[in-house]
Amino acid sequence: MDGNLVIINAGIVTPVGNKPIKGRDMGNLKEITHGALMIENGIITYVGTMDDMPAYPDSFEVIDAAGNCVLPGFIDSHTHLIFGGYRPEEFEWRLKGDTYMSIMERGGGIQSTVNATRNATADELYKKALWFIGKMSEMGVTTVEVKSGYGLDTESELKMLDVINRLESSKDNPVNIISTFLGAHAVPSEYKGKTSEYVDLMIKEMIPTAAGKAKFFDIFTEKNVFEIEDSRKLLRAAKDAGFELKLHADEIVTLGGAELAAEMGAVSADHLLHVSDEGIRAMAEKGVVATLLPLTAFALKEPFAPARKFIEADAAVALATDLNPGSCFSGSIPLTIALACIYMGMSIEETITALTLNGAAACGIADETGSLEVGKRGDVIILAFDTYKSLPYYVGMNCVRTTVSRGRIISNK
Repeated sequence: MDGNLVIINAGIVTPVGNKPIKGRDMGNLKEITHGALMIENGIITYVGTMDDMPAYPDSFEVIDAAGNCVLPGFIDSHTHLIFGGYRPEEFEWRLKGDTYMSIMERGGGIQSTVNATRNATADELYKKALWFIGKMSEMGVTTVEVKSGYGLDTESELKMLDVINRLESSKDNPVNIISTFLGAHAVPSEYKGKTSEYVDLMIKEMIPTAAGKAKFFDIFTEKNVFEIEDSRKLLRAAKDAGFELKLHADEIVTLGGAELAAEMGAVSADHLLHVSDEGIRAMAEKGVVATLLPLTAFALKEPFAPARKFIEADAAVALATDLNPGSCFSGSIPLTIALACIYMGMSIEETITALTLNGAAACGIADETGSLEVGKRGDVIILAFDTYKSLPYYVGMNCVRTTVSRGRIISNK
């Protein structure tokens, strides 16, 4: 049930608007000192000063945020948190010098998780996902995008999508869920050397069957996985089936995934470690959100995505964790913030926008959440400090004291 809540004596900081914020405007945040925020039935009905706050019923829960900074809830717009098994041995292999693609080519990587996920029950996948979501909510996450992609056959992908939809409707899950179908995450082992046959299977069977079970279609557009022509065919089929589009683009090599995302009108293109200058310009021109995943670059010891180039090109940048069992076994929002500010050259103001309103835009819900404004969902975090500047300063540590989702307190430390 959505909640009725009042936050008083707050230092409120938020981006503003119902659309992604682009370029240098990402650094502009609205600040209200001695502020108050009212949530009724899960929806924000007042944001402003204490002096102008309307009366509210005695039944409303009240949080006194004196000495605390109040922000919109964080939005993790790229995760793979439903999977079977774990892959700690591959992390050790990478520490010894093996590359992500070399591990994948010898049967590890995504295929290893595919095998474990196919063997896992829906209940096992659901319970594991709930555990991760609980940990993420403690770090201020109130919306999570969740992908399938570790089934790679019709039955197993549908099992994953059913788990995602079960999470979305479950009373046990405290956050908002955005569902993404990622059947084009890799070519499964049974189709090795027969990529075109797997593409045909997806177009004829998997995409039509998954339509209506997920908001987005995503694809790993990468050399020796799904290259540009196959990606274009799959994206067209998904668009025709009613999906909105996302891409894993230009992560390992410069392939033209960013340009393809712009061509296809994708909502976001993600990773982008090796994006071309032309790809940046195309995404900025077409309004494709650049979702950057610094934890993955950090874990793989790869160069970070060029955040400043996107910002200077007047593109909208979002940040997300890429929580997954292989290349990035972390859902750490605090470390994401630290990496963005320290290594990617983003200001903390830009970083907050990237993790709130632009994250919402990357999920197609910027009109519903991502900022503290009347009419939006009551998704709020209260920091343990009086300034948002503590977020990168308290390096890699959790600054969030209280997380509120739809007006309900879901974590309070």
